[in-house]
Amino acid sequence: MGNVEANCQLEERTLVFAVACVRFAATFPRSEAGTIIGRQLLKAGTSIGANYREANRAESREDFEHKTAVVLKEAAETDYWIELCARVEFGDPALRVSLGQEARELLVIFTTINRKSKGR
Repeated sequence: MGNVEANCQLEERTLVFAVACVRFAATFPRSEAGTIIGRQLLKAGTSIGANYREANRAESREDFEHKTAVVLKEAAETDYWIELCARVEFGDPALRVSLGQEARELLVIFTTINRKSKGR
């Protein structure tokens, strides 16, 4: 429902982000809180790319809009978990900073995609 090359690049970017989430969560403390927060971050952070890939194969404009809305929610949730990790000092600090920057960039990108798709 857009530029195929740009869609593929964004699919790759979200996959790289998912891998970074997995690596980041692996640096969490081995505690109940580390396990729970890690699981939540992994669920949200890895679903961004999976849902975006699904959106690019949507059956209709409405299906695309719905799926990109899910992506936007997952991106916002991922940003929340990364912010929480910063406050409780979970995970490798350098990874946390770069992951947080990328999460916010993805949030902006998907906010734009979602708004544009509804404007058509």
